[in-house]
Amino acid sequence: MNFELKALAAKQIADLNADALIVLVPDAPDGSAGGSELQALLKPALADGQLEEGAGKTLMCYPAPGFKARRLVLVRCNEGKPVAVRKAVAGAMSQLRHPGVRRVGLVTHLLNLNPASLAGAISAIAEATYVFTTTKPTAKARHLQRCTVVADKVDHLRQGLQLGRARVAGIELAREWANRPANHATPGMLADAARKLGRAAGFKTQVLGPREVENLGMGAFLAVARGSAQPLRFIVMEYQGASKGDAPVVLVGKGITFDTGGISIKPAAGMDEMKFDMGGAASVLGTFAALAELRPRLNVVGLVPACENMPDGHAIKPGDVVTSMSGQTIEILNTDAEGRLILCDALTYAARYKPRTVIDIATLTGACVIALGGVRSGLFSADDELAAHLQAAGESALDPCWRMPLDDDYAEGLKSNFADMGNVAGREAGSVTAAKFLQKFTKGLRWAHLDIAGTAWKSGAAKGATGRPVALLLEYLLAEAERTPAAGASRAKRAATRK
Repeated sequence: MNFELKALAAKQIADLNADALIVLVPDAPDGSAGGSELQALLKPALADGQLEEGAGKTLMCYPAPGFKARRLVLVRCNEGKPVAVRKAVAGAMSQLRHPGVRRVGLVTHLLNLNPASLAGAISAIAEATYVFTTTKPTAKARHLQRCTVVADKVDHLRQGLQLGRARVAGIELAREWANRPANHATPGMLADAARKLGRAAGFKTQVLGPREVENLGMGAFLAVARGSAQPLRFIVMEYQGASKGDAPVVLVGKGITFDTGGISIKPAAGMDEMKFDMGGAASVLGTFAALAELRPRLNVVGLVPACENMPDGHAIKPGDVVTSMSGQTIEILNTDAEGRLILCDALTYAARYKPRTVIDIATLTGACVIALGGVRSGLFSADDELAAHLQAAGESALDPCWRMPLDDDYAEGLKSNFADMGNVAGREAGSVTAAKFLQKFTKGLRWAHLDIAGTAWKSGAAKGATGRPVALLLEYLLAEAERTPAAGASRAKRAATRK
C-alpha cells in the first residue's frame, strides 16, 4: 500500500480523485476551511447533531453530492492529538470495508495536523486493512492500494509520513512472521527472513547453527532445542548507522517458533496460539525493517535465539541441570519456562558488543497477561533513565508499556539446592520472578526487559499478531539516535548552515 502527501487548496478537495474521503473533524472546526462543498455537508451535520461528539464518531455521506469521491466519511478527532486521530481514522476505516474502495483521501484542512498524529493515522489505516494471505489462498488480499493525505501545506508533515511508512513496514513484517503457522515459520525460515533484511546497505546478518552455538557454550539454549527435529538457529543482525566504534543498542528477541511446553506439556486447548511465542523475534525483525526505511544515526544489533520447544526422547526433563554461557548452572524445574533459558544465553552473548543498552523482548509469562491484559506491555529495568525513555517512547508511539518492580526479594524463589538457580519460582509475581531470572545474566549491562505476552497477539474472533512492540522500539531508537553526541553535532551543523 502506498501513502503520499499532496498539497491541495480547500476549494480543490471536491475534485480529489479517490474512491472515498475521510474528513477529520475537530471539536471546533474552522468554519471557513474545507471549501464550499465540504462546508455544505459539515454545517448541517454539526447543527443537527448527526455527527456525534467523541473521537471516532462517524457520519457516512454516500453518495457525496458535489464530490468526485462517491463516499465521504466525517469523523470526529477531538483536538487532533495522536491518540484521538488514530481512533478517528480507525472508526472511519470501519465504514470503508467495501472492496471497491482502493484509493482513499485523508482530508486534514479543518485542523492543524501534526507529524505524530499523521504517523498514527497511517498506522491505523494499515491496521484496518491488513489481511494475512500466506497460508490462506481463499483470503481476499488488501483492497486499499493508495492513501493520499491532503492539506493546505505539507512540508511540516513529511516527517510524519516517513515515520508512518516505517512503522507500517516494521509492524506488518512482524505480523506476517508471527501469524505464520509453525511449519511455515521454522527457525531456519526465520533465519532466511533475517538474511533477506541483511542484504540492504548498512545491514549484515550472520546465522549460527547447533555446532557454533555449542562451541559458544550456550548450554541453556541448546537444552531447549534438544527435543525438536528442527535445528536451532542463532540469528545475529547488525545495522550500522553511526561510526563503527559507537556502542550499539542490542535488541534480543525470544524466538520460540512453537512451544508445546516440552515435557511439562501445555493443555491442548489454545496450544495452537503458541506459534505466536516468537513474537519477540518477529518484533526484532520488524524493527530492522523499519530501520531500513529511516536509517537513523545509530548502531543497532538484533539477536534472535530461535528454536522449538518439543517433548521427544531427547528433550530436557524437570530436574535436569544445564550450564549457561555465563557459566551459571540452572535447574530445570519446569520445561515450559523455556523462553528465559534461550534468552539468558543471548543476553550473555550481547555483552561482547559493549552495548549502550540491551533490551530483550519476549512473550514470556502468562502472569503478565493477568497483570496488564492486552493494553500495556510489561517493562522491567533497574535503570530509571532507561525505563523512563522506554515508557516515553511507548506513549509517543501509542504502543504503551508499564514499569513493574524488580526488588531483590522477588529472586528468593529462584534458589536451588542443586544448581546456581532454578528456572522458575512460585506462581506469585510470575512475571517479576521471570525478569529476576534474566537479570542474573545482565551484570554490567544497562538492561530492560519487555514482557509482551499480553500485547503480541489477540485471541478470539480477532485472532492474530499485533506487531507490537515494533512502534515502541522504533520510537526509542529514533530518540536514542537524537541523544547521541554525533547526532547533536549534526543538528548544530545544520542550524549553523541555515543561519
